[in-house]
Amino acid sequence: MKKVGIIRCQQTEDLCPGTTDLMMAAAGKGGFEAFGACQVVGVVSCGGCPGKRAVARAQMLRDRGAEVVALASCITKGTPIDFPCPNKAMMLRAIRAKLGEDFPVMDHTH
Repeated sequence: MKKVGIIRCQQTEDLCPGTTDLMMAAAGKGGFEAFGACQVVGVVSCGGCPGKRAVARAQMLRDRGAEVVALASCITKGTPIDFPCPNKAMMLRAIRAKLGEDFPVMDHTH
């Protein structure tokens, strides 16, 4: 079972408790299909706009046992209010650069 850390949108925390992210990880569905059922080892926010803190938080999740880091769908797809983060591509590039090309970074959870 893969251990995953999830980074979510700080502004979306007021609207969504992350229930679907956690259910999808446990069931190995949605963005987690490639890994099967996953154990969530941590959920953190991006740190607020423009998401610069997401890089250090991704490293922290890895240091604490995550084998995969996922940007939650609130960042990349804009769920639940259909408003994706305008900084999502920059966050993904920066996180992948920090963690290395061999470390899996998911671009959505569901």
